Amino acid sequence: MIELYTWPTPNGHKVHIMLEECGLAYNVHGIDIGAGEQFAPDFLKISPNNKMPAMIDTDGPEGKPYPVFESGAMLMYLAEKTGRFMPQYMAGRYRVIQWLMFQMGGVGPMLGQAHHFRDYAPEKIPYAIDRYTNEATRLYGVIDRRLGEAEWLAGDAYSIADMATFPWLRPWKAQGQDLDATPNLKRWFNAMYDRPAVQRGLKILKDNRRQGPHSKEAWETLFGGKQYEKR
Repeated sequence: MIELYTWPTPNGHKVHIMLEECGLAYNVHGIDIGAGEQFAPDFLKISPNNKMPAMIDTDGPEGKPYPVFESGAMLMYLAEKTGRFMPQYMAGRYRVIQWLMFQMGGVGPMLGQAHHFRDYAPEKIPYAIDRYTNEATRLYGVIDRRLGEAEWLAGDAYSIADMATFPWLRPWKAQGQDLDATPNLKRWFNAMYDRPAVQRGLKILKDNRRQGPHSKEAWETLFGGKQYEKR
């Protein structure tokens, strides 16, 4: 059994999708990041960087409970546990890992900054908006070129690289992007949406998603001084 600690964010969704694709049994424990539940001592024992998602595999290595944090590591762990969505042979495995690292190191951080400065920041800073919107456009172009060469990011087979990347591109309008400008990416994007497991994964905790602007307290928890308190 997977005990999943999560919230309906792009990083949460990528793991939701993987669990649905694999058909693994799991329990969902909502970690309300706007309410500061990611800073609770019990959660920090699982995720020391106070970020969700995280999980405990109650049937981990040697049959013992095993905690995993960082969404990319969780995808790799689940792929190895199930033998699915990441090839065993070295060349194929590293094609998947490269595109997974591309998401973890580039797509997530840069698109997150684009979204932050375009939407969440209390002050609209033109330099920051331009910098991260332009970087988002560049990354969309990288993905579009790759998907002009292959059906999926890592080649002919759907993989955890696709699961990791797709949730970050869903708010493309908020990132200042136009899917019609990247037709290969748009074809893949629609193919992702058509997968039943993707649709199920996106519904997890869906009703808990924020509607409208953050409250003052939630903004302080997510983006203000609460992040930097010593723990």
